Amino acid sequence: MTGIELFLGEHLNPEKLNALLLLGVVLFGGTWVGRLFQLWKIPQVVGYIGLGLALGNTGLGWIDLTTMSHLQPFSTFALGLIGFMIGGELKIKTIKKYGKQFTTILLMESLGAFVVVSILITLAGWFFFKNWSFAISLGLLMGSISSATAPAATTDVLWENKTKGPLTTIILGIVAMDDAVALLLFAVSTSVVGILMGNGGDVSLVSSLLDLVWEVGMAVVMGAGMGFILYRVIRSFSDEDKILAFSIGAILLLIGLAIFLGVDIILAAMSMGFFITNFAPRRSKETFHLVERFTPPVFILFFVMVGAKLDVKGLTSVTVILAVIYLLGRIGGKSIGAITGSAVSRAPRSVLRYLPFSLLSQAGVAIGLSIVAGQVFLGPLGDTIVMVVTATTFVVQLAGPPLVKFAITRAGEVGLNITEEDLIRQSRASDIADKDIPTIKENADIKSILKIFAERDNLYYPVVNEEGVLTGILPIEKLKDTFIASDISEFLLALDIMDQAEFSCRPDTEASEVRDIFKNRGLSSIPVVDENGIVYGMIEYRRMQQLINRRLLELKSRATALEKV
Repeated sequence: MTGIELFLGEHLNPEKLNALLLLGVVLFGGTWVGRLFQLWKIPQVVGYIGLGLALGNTGLGWIDLTTMSHLQPFSTFALGLIGFMIGGELKIKTIKKYGKQFTTILLMESLGAFVVVSILITLAGWFFFKNWSFAISLGLLMGSISSATAPAATTDVLWENKTKGPLTTIILGIVAMDDAVALLLFAVSTSVVGILMGNGGDVSLVSSLLDLVWEVGMAVVMGAGMGFILYRVIRSFSDEDKILAFSIGAILLLIGLAIFLGVDIILAAMSMGFFITNFAPRRSKETFHLVERFTPPVFILFFVMVGAKLDVKGLTSVTVILAVIYLLGRIGGKSIGAITGSAVSRAPRSVLRYLPFSLLSQAGVAIGLSIVAGQVFLGPLGDTIVMVVTATTFVVQLAGPPLVKFAITRAGEVGLNITEEDLIRQSRASDIADKDIPTIKENADIKSILKIFAERDNLYYPVVNEEGVLTGILPIEKLKDTFIASDISEFLLALDIMDQAEFSCRPDTEASEVRDIFKNRGLSSIPVVDENGIVYGMIEYRRMQQLINRRLLELKSRATALEKV
């Protein structure tokens, strides 16, 4: 080995990557890859997971099992944040409106996947293993696991695309609640399989159901209780930093208690978000807005870790065939159940058509249940379940988000959940300027000026010289004051009564910067000029607000109209 090789091996060994450097690679690389995928019109979550695949067990191996165990708290924290944000979307009036559809579709799509996967895997299991007890056990366990839908990747696509409408509402309700159905089916299946495999004494149906009641019931109680405590704490604060600190602290405290007591983290956090948004609506908007701004780095790390955990190197031909059958059965079962449930509950047409595309993702709960099955049923049964679920998770985590985006795009719900802040952030001065406003020449007399004012409802007009370059602003109040204070007003020109233009902006100036000038300088109007000072348009603060409010009302009307289709 040469000296150069020894040097490189000592100083540039990937195995010696420290945690901070790895976090930097994950966050910086994840943000860059996510932006790249956005430019390609692909959900950024696919880029995060792809980066995780490249860095994890399937790729370079930089993120090994030890590193993943050290970073596990971040992933758990991300699940808590996801649950909290989902709970914030579930308002009581929405549940009352869609309650029948929620329940019907939830049960139909969960049971549809369970029944179809159980039957197909049982038949395939008997074909490969020639043992009916083993085949039925494999079918029941994998059928129950197939009913779970991962909320993380699905909701990330919804939030990224600012969606609103009946399809979005139904998706959020289902991904929030079908984990509970999956846990119930898994508890019953585990007990039945315990009897079939000859270790029924170790797996009791009553014990499994009691565990389920504790895990779900206590999660709801804890979440509501922590939501009440958070509301009582933050209601007396107006400082955003303290509200964010208390909110994140409450979520972390809830997650820690959930782990300590062995209850469902997502349901607990969702219950907390549900309580805050419904019983403290005034403070909830600010709280959720602040938490949402905090989440991007945590979510990037979470999805990169999801990709890093996926290891498909050890698949056998039998496992691959079972994985394909499981995947097709799960897609078919959920699709049939979703369509049937939508038809029975008379859901809007967009839900009937596009909901089946939105329920493919599986991750945390499915993998967790497969690991539990592997620990309870040691040997070929448990090992097969873990490998099949891991392999199919690899596929659906990459294919699921693009299909969700396809569904919400075709349903017409993209961009309907935009706030005033979003509109400002997405706009530039050219988007909010009045480009048709007439200019007033410096040598224009009062008669000419009055004619312009009479034809328009603007309160401020740009004044220009002979070359069309901006020289000042003429407000209508200044014109009124001139008439009142001067006996020679009819002899005055625009140049004599105009105000100097203290500030101006370019057409490509960000609207957020324009808004800050309005607020910080106390101005009512800002002229927009090109690089030569030629007037492009005029922005009045009141008209800017009217434009934004009109745009928000249009989006709200479009979202409401979708419910009637």
